Amino acid sequence: MELPPVLTRRLTPKDLYALDAVAAIVVAVICWAAALEVPKQGLREPAWVSALVAVVFGLSVALRRRWTYAMAFTATAAAVISLATQIIPVFASFGPACALSLVFYTFGAYARNWKGMFVIITCGALVSASMVGSILLSDEPPSSDSPSTFFAALFGFLVIAPAQTLGFAIGERRAQTIERNQHMVRQATVEERLRVARELHDVIAHTMTLIVVKASIGNHVAEANPAEARDALQVIESTGRAAMLEVRRVLDILREDTPYAPTRGLGDLPALVELASVGGVQVRLDVERPEGPAVGGMPEAVELAVYRIVQEAITNVVKHAAPAQCHVSVVVNAEEVRIEVNDDGKRPPRTDAVGHGLTGMRERVTLHGGTFAAGPRAEGGYSVRALLPAGGAA
Repeated sequence: MELPPVLTRRLTPKDLYALDAVAAIVVAVICWAAALEVPKQGLREPAWVSALVAVVFGLSVALRRRWTYAMAFTATAAAVISLATQIIPVFASFGPACALSLVFYTFGAYARNWKGMFVIITCGALVSASMVGSILLSDEPPSSDSPSTFFAALFGFLVIAPAQTLGFAIGERRAQTIERNQHMVRQATVEERLRVARELHDVIAHTMTLIVVKASIGNHVAEANPAEARDALQVIESTGRAAMLEVRRVLDILREDTPYAPTRGLGDLPALVELASVGGVQVRLDVERPEGPAVGGMPEAVELAVYRIVQEAITNVVKHAAPAQCHVSVVVNAEEVRIEVNDDGKRPPRTDAVGHGLTGMRERVTLHGGTFAAGPRAEGGYSVRALLPAGGAA
């Protein structure tokens, strides 16, 4: 059975104050009825005194969220005075008990420190002392409905301590929930920054590598072969424009008012391979992606990861092994995506510096719950291998 939304939604401050107003009226009525009771031996106080006591208890309940400490002392003082003077007889102490329970429940939720504990002990002791004093100073003989002195000595603590404990537990739960939510927000922010950093690195590293390679070729043949130099400039221009679009695509993701642009995927690999050829690397691409309901479509995040891994692997070939022959193999089945990028290594990869390329690829693969390996091949060259779940991380 589904509960109505009014019972499951989070209460607003207006809702809480409305509930406090209702609780205050109920408590005031109960305390007023208790104050109207006449002690077995004693005089009836004026009606305005009974009404005043009821109003004080009601206000302490109504305002307990706004002035927590002040209302705790107000409710305690009202209970002590009314019980000690028998404005509210001891046998009718249920009224003050209701007010004290509500006030100190809120007090326990907000005052979770040593000062709050000191207030709890002090108020409990004062209320108990008023009960004991009222019984000891009374001339009426004990009866079956009169509380014992032992119970009176514990009355303040029996009323205040459970309410304060419950309030303290709920207050701690709320504080932990807020802290956990803040931690999750911070963690999500860090993860988003890392994701954007990986995207920007992959885009900039790939395009700048191609631009530098082509610029060096154009500079070398500028005088001897102007046509080839112009061709290099055209490649640099087209590569730079593509890089600008890619960077804009990544930055647009950070803007809430910008529609989410389609991510790179397997369909963009041929264009990536064609662009890599300007850096002196001949790339052969093989993509096996069986069609049918057994395979289905991969999530966009997985397709983007495949594209970025291939992009970074080709960039490393251009940067460290060109001119070279490179073979890119992407095999997709119902359960996994297997990526393998091999080159023949015309010149050995650099080992004098540690870059972010392999680290970024490994992070992408780990993020999706896959495995990653990279290293020299026995027959020469270098190999990058990655295995990703086709459905993304579990």
